[in-house]
Amino acid sequence: MSTAYLNGEYLPLAEARISPMDRGFLFGDGIYEVIPSYAGRMVGFAPHIQRMKNGLEAIGIAHNWTDEQWRELYNRLIASDGGGNLGIYLHVSRGADSKRFHAYPDPEAVAPTVFAFAFEIPPEPQADRTKVKPYKVSTDEDLRWQRCHIKSTALLGNVMHFQQGHAAGNNETILYNSRGELTEGSACNAYIVKDGKVITPPLDHQILPGITRQILLAVLRKDGSIPVEERVVSMNEVHHADEVWLTSSSKEIAPVIEIDGRPVGDGKAGPIWEAAQRLFSAEKYSY
Repeated sequence: MSTAYLNGEYLPLAEARISPMDRGFLFGDGIYEVIPSYAGRMVGFAPHIQRMKNGLEAIGIAHNWTDEQWRELYNRLIASDGGGNLGIYLHVSRGADSKRFHAYPDPEAVAPTVFAFAFEIPPEPQADRTKVKPYKVSTDEDLRWQRCHIKSTALLGNVMHFQQGHAAGNNETILYNSRGELTEGSACNAYIVKDGKVITPPLDHQILPGITRQILLAVLRKDGSIPVEERVVSMNEVHHADEVWLTSSSKEIAPVIEIDGRPVGDGKAGPIWEAAQRLFSAEKYSY
């Protein structure tokens, strides 16, 4: 049985309980992170924790743990669950108030709720076009809130977009704004490849600053063999791309082979994806 951490206590996940007055439960008032680990080695711990702290600051939740305290929590959960291929989910809500009221409660009266647990994830992705899991996606206009750069636990908009793709038999839904410009996936960042260049939308309020995105772009720029550009991408470009990718902590770099029933390129994972995944795999533990 998986081990959980809840407000200072380690206990079986099935026994973890929160108050129904917790604002994370009532309002989705919190921030979360998921950090992958393989054989006990975490990927992107420092940038994940920094993004979490940025999110907590953005919504006014004060929490004074050091990076080393977060690392100790993660390492203990990894060890408790055997240290295999694990994702660690971390969730910090504003805490349980005495009443349901939209305004933030007095932080002196309400302590944040900290919850974390480990769960099994697939083995590390391999840079092999013949073995990779290909993705088929739907597209839809992005109808979520306008602060997608904050990794909020209030994910109903993302869930509804993801469900649209899932109901159509696809793995994801790629989103675009009212101007017909690519934003991201419902649970990942998105990229196109054209004429050997990797192109992805720039960070703004429409897009989560993904940690896999951050690491991938840093790795590609450091290596220099695959050019990278951050700019506005039209959906017309998406539909005429040589390759399309998705990235997230759980999938790393996923090649998209079909969009709305139409093949991307030759309908197979592409050579630029393979080269990028190989570079990412070699460097990801450095971040």
